[in-house]
Amino acid sequence: MKHAVVQSEVKRGLSADRPKLSGIIIARNEAKNLSECLKLLAFCDEIVVVDNGSTDCTAEIAASAGARILEKMDFEGFGRQKQAALNAARSEWVLSIDADERVTPELAAEIETAITHPANAGYTINRRTYFLGKFLKHGGWYPDRVLRLARRDAARFTDDLVHEQMIVNGSVGDLAHDLLHLSYRTIDDVFAKQRRYTQLSALVRRDHGTRGGLTVALSSSFFAFVKHYILQGGVLDGGHGLVAAISKSQETFWRYLAVGWEQDGG
Repeated sequence: MKHAVVQSEVKRGLSADRPKLSGIIIARNEAKNLSECLKLLAFCDEIVVVDNGSTDCTAEIAASAGARILEKMDFEGFGRQKQAALNAARSEWVLSIDADERVTPELAAEIETAITHPANAGYTINRRTYFLGKFLKHGGWYPDRVLRLARRDAARFTDDLVHEQMIVNGSVGDLAHDLLHLSYRTIDDVFAKQRRYTQLSALVRRDHGTRGGLTVALSSSFFAFVKHYILQGGVLDGGHGLVAAISKSQETFWRYLAVGWEQDGG
């Protein structure tokens, strides 16, 4: 409620000549995340939700929040889904947000300033990830700059199946306030993310001719753990850092094993 009140105050204080802003979201079965996400986008002039055949009440939640809903039943990858949302946006500026991300009032105010007095065609935002009860500060989880705010006519998304990126034709600046990423609130969330990204990443690597199999999976997962826990300082996040590094190591193991299994025909 506090966030919603502050967002309303921000919106009431907008300049009449401020460029319009579209919040764009892709979603599938995001009922548990979407409502709070949309409330914190109240400062946007419109919200576009591209729904990929949700079987829960995702579409109803989006409609009740006043969002425009596009049904896109065929999933062609995260990049093309987000490009569809970008194509549907009508405002001069776009803010690309995932349903499990939260725009704080401080970030909302900074976005307002950035598009009212733009010095760049796009802006990166630093994500702070919440992992099983704690916001991580190390281990490659933070800082985590992502390009999410841009002039609509200067932006496009890569058509990658997974790990898509926004590309901007023009200069890019950095915003100071964090975007909260609430993707790993429970163990079930961790397992679900591992499974989804393992499957998609394995498909990409197989198509690119990447080697897989048990030996590659074991060595790659070991080095992933060392990278996240030791080299990138995950140890400084205590027990959460250890579990997060193990999670990354597991995801890497299954990804490369899946590539080998696909190559070997099972």
